[in-house]
Order: sequence, then C-alpha cells, then structure tokens
Amino acid sequence: MKRAVPFLAAVAVLFPLASQAAPKAELWNTWTAHEADSTRSIDHGGFDAFLKAYVVESADGVNRVAYGKAKAGRAPLDGYLDRLAAVPISRFNRPQQFAFWVNLYNALTLRVILDHYPVGSIRDIDISPGLFSDGPWGRKLVEVEGRPLSLDDIEHRILRPVWKDPRIHYAVNCAALGCPNLQVTAFTAENSEKLLAKAAREYINHPRGVRVADRKLTVSSLYDWYADDFGGDDKAIIGHLRKYAAPVLKGALRGLTRIGGDGYDWALNDAD
Repeated sequence: MKRAVPFLAAVAVLFPLASQAAPKAELWNTWTAHEADSTRSIDHGGFDAFLKAYVVESADGVNRVAYGKAKAGRAPLDGYLDRLAAVPISRFNRPQQFAFWVNLYNALTLRVILDHYPVGSIRDIDISPGLFSDGPWGRKLVEVEGRPLSLDDIEHRILRPVWKDPRIHYAVNCAALGCPNLQVTAFTAENSEKLLAKAAREYINHPRGVRVADRKLTVSSLYDWYADDFGGDDKAIIGHLRKYAAPVLKGALRGLTRIGGDGYDWALNDAD
C-alpha cells in the first residue's frame, strides 16, 4: 500500500492530498510460472481460523483486529506462514496462486504488527531499508522458492502485474482504519471472486472509501495513488465506483465527472 500523510478520522472533514507517486506495478517474470492443469490445492484453514478468532466486524463497518489477544495466540499464524513459505507455488494453477499471495501478504502484515505491538500505526514500524524508510513494506520478510520477498514485492511485482485486477487493492490489508477491510474469511481458489466483489462493495459504500456531500466527491487516497489501476482518470474511477455502489451512492454519483478530494486514515485498525 502507498504511504501518505494521514488524515482526520472518517467523521471529520477529509482534506485533499497532493498527488503522490505510488509504487509502479513492475512484473518479476519468475513469478509468472504456473501449471494451468495442476489440481494441487493449498490448505488455508489455519489462517481462516485465526481470522475468525481475532478479526472483529465492528458496527461502524470497519473490520478491526484484536491484536492484544492475537499476540498471545499467534502460534497458529506463525505456523501457517512457515507452511506457506515451503509451498512450491510455481507448480500451482492461477486461482491457487492468487489466494496464496493474498493470504501471504495479509498474514505477513499481521505478523509484523504483532512483532511490534503495541503501536499506533503501521507507518511507525520503520524496518524498511534506507535512511528515510517508512513502514515495513520494503523489508524482506519471507522466502518463497528460495527468493526473499517483501510486502512491496508481493503486491507490486506479483499480484498487480500478474492479475491486473484493481480489486487487489481491496484484498490486501495494510492494518489501517482507512484501508479496505481485512476479511474474516481466508481467500481460497474457490471463494476469491466472491470475496473480491464483497470487499469492493464494502469499501466503496463506506465513508472512508467514497463520500458525496454537496455534489463534491471525496474518495480514499487509494484511488489517487493507484489511479492507473482503476482506469487512469476521474471518469474511469467514477465508473468503477458506480459498478459496486449501492443504490443511494449510485444516485449520488449520477452526473459527477470529477473527484474533488481524497484522504486516508493510517491509525491502526486495533479492536482492543
């Protein structure tokens, strides 16, 4: 996820942010390897149980994580990550690979938070390489098929360029209140399409994703940082929003052609 200046909570006014360059989607060809006819499957049951135990579906529509409780019960998460790291993922088909990479990203993010908890924001975990590092996204956190990978590698060099689906931004979670929800269910080859559509609807129809007031459209900075993934301009982004908008929001979007502002809340999505 792109790092940017935090903004006031969802109940407050969202201030426009200057456009900032997000990490580009740059394919690492080694991760295009797959076996289309493979019938192998990956068991994500352990991660699914962990999510159901510690992800809290709050009344305000924002999923939060009980990090304090999860820190004491993290052994299943660590074991799951160890098992994923041992998977020869290039020998699986594309649907299995997609679920693998999304779950790996989200599980690694959870582990990073637990390693440093209590913390107010993931942006405070400055373990990425470089003098002016911000957050954990550039740090190599896992090896898959002998190759060290960071969260940035998984998102921007594998998921985005291989699948080219803007809904990936609703699937990978950055542990922030402004981020799309961490789902209570682990991704699998069978449920990925359903979860992607669900995640898109949840975010777009929540004030942290999209707001219209006095005919001014304010969106999550996600749509600024990754504008190219959503079509490249305001018209295309608004078209994407309409696709998943509920009737009330769809009506509010009618006739709008410009985005008037954006914002993002980097506070930790902590349920404790």
